[in-house]
Amino acid sequence: MTVRPADNAHRPAGTPDASRLAGVPEHGVAGERPPAGPGATARPAGLRTRWLLAGLGAVLVALVAGVSLGPVSLPPGSVAAELLNLLPGVHLDSGLSEREIAIVTELRLPRVVLGLLVGALLALAGGCYQGVFRNPLADPYLLGVAAGAGLAVTAAIALGAGAGGSLTGMPLTIPLAAFVGSLGAVVMTYLLGAAGGRDRSPATLILAGVAVSAFLSAGQTYLLQQHSESIQQVYSWLLGRLATAGWHDVRLVLPYFVLTAVVVLLHRRELDVLSVGDDEATSLGLHPQRSRYLLIAAASLGTAAAVSASGLIGFVGIIVPHTVRLLAGSSYRVILPLSMLFGGAFLALTDVVARTAAAPAEIPIGVVTALLGGPFFVLVLRTARRVLT
Repeated sequence: MTVRPADNAHRPAGTPDASRLAGVPEHGVAGERPPAGPGATARPAGLRTRWLLAGLGAVLVALVAGVSLGPVSLPPGSVAAELLNLLPGVHLDSGLSEREIAIVTELRLPRVVLGLLVGALLALAGGCYQGVFRNPLADPYLLGVAAGAGLAVTAAIALGAGAGGSLTGMPLTIPLAAFVGSLGAVVMTYLLGAAGGRDRSPATLILAGVAVSAFLSAGQTYLLQQHSESIQQVYSWLLGRLATAGWHDVRLVLPYFVLTAVVVLLHRRELDVLSVGDDEATSLGLHPQRSRYLLIAAASLGTAAAVSASGLIGFVGIIVPHTVRLLAGSSYRVILPLSMLFGGAFLALTDVVARTAAAPAEIPIGVVTALLGGPFFVLVLRTARRVLT
């Protein structure tokens, strides 16, 4: 069957021709990018092995660095050997004492793994939102997820569910509150966006998310004023943290990580098709609204799980996908898997900075990502048109 490209007169400026898209779902055709200029050779749109290896290498470096560095510094080589001992059938002499082994396996390793999972989820969601909305400023908190989680956690703490205890290691109360609040905010955004009728544009959901965020943030401020004794506890959560007591938080986030990653990565080719516009995507056999809402739901689920475990950590969903796009290519077949790898490594290494920059004190990781993300956000604003071409 021959696929005829849609009329270029209806195609937005700067978007690729529909006939050149890689991986059109209904027809399964793997295409290539057109040459950049006279005499240039076509580059395949798929994920290159060198970038995949670079992403895996970044994860391994972040893993070893995160476990090695801290109030008690451990030799990276010994740490790497001890991590290999966790694999079945491997028995290496790491040279670490029993106390140091306990620090590696029970204290630092769960925190680093949690950072890898949360960073991967936030970066994957950011890349997915940017593709769905065709908006370079799209972020995991675009649909009011952060405001919904913040309001729910504030309510749980202020009304007694979190009184007298730490946020870290709570059985289910705080993570469940954040998760329910996040999904509730997404539903509110959907309902508000649906008020525009069937012909609403993706920008309608963006504006709906802004409105929902403002409304929920006002509710959170009111609760804090009425329960001032809870401000310090809520404030520490809002700034973001990866402190974890054992493997509980990792086990909490892992199922949502797997579900989100599977759904988004299986549908990543559809984001390339959506980039040409709904009319062209429909002519190629795609159902734009159904694909859009499925991807939004999956990305929001992953974001809610990340927020429930780590608090509000911003800018990861902007920094990582844009860096991958600039370095490795603009196809979402490349952006999404690499964003997962580099996003996890980025947040784990950022956590190392947060733990060591002002030792023995610890800087909230949300502060560190904001310091890095602010200048990057300005860069995205100045180069948005070039980034999305």
